[in-house]
Amino acid sequence: MTEEPEPRKVHTLTPHSLRGLAHPLRMQLLISLRRGGPATASQLADRLGESSGSTSYHLRQLAAHGFVEDAPERGKGRERWWQAAHQGTRLDETLMNDPDPTVRGAVSVYLYEVATFHATELSTWIGTQHDWPAEWAESSDISDYTLRLTPEITAELAAKVNELIESYRELAVDEETPGSAKVRLHTHVFPTHYE
Repeated sequence: MTEEPEPRKVHTLTPHSLRGLAHPLRMQLLISLRRGGPATASQLADRLGESSGSTSYHLRQLAAHGFVEDAPERGKGRERWWQAAHQGTRLDETLMNDPDPTVRGAVSVYLYEVATFHATELSTWIGTQHDWPAEWAESSDISDYTLRLTPEITAELAAKVNELIESYRELAVDEETPGSAKVRLHTHVFPTHYE
């Protein structure tokens, strides 16, 4: 009998926590901890090309807002290890229309950094795809579509795409499975003036 996987811990942003995360280095630190696992401020500084003083300060800010926490099984002596407190972050769309301009500004910073990170990941794939077995190049996809829809139909489409992607979590294989790799999916759904 197989065990049910633990549900993913996803943090829904609030105006307060958004202000604590909407900073380029803090977002990079959180992504690095989620992808690379627990690390010290010095290790993260090396990974990201920053000073350990800077990474240490921003890790403390992330901890104050609930994004990172101590990794107790790792810490020995004076060395402090950090880990991500959640596997994902969700933006509550109501924050985009918050009456406070600082909240709307933080949303813009957050979304800009997400888009920049997605572009970097995609560019890295394009630049390194020849290093992967042919099956991976053949199974990857870079597509775009233009449809004329209403906001309601667009919301339905986005929800169905997200639901489909989430349904594949139960098919995920462990890291020992031959030929497997972590796969990234990006979704971007937005209106445009272009035809």
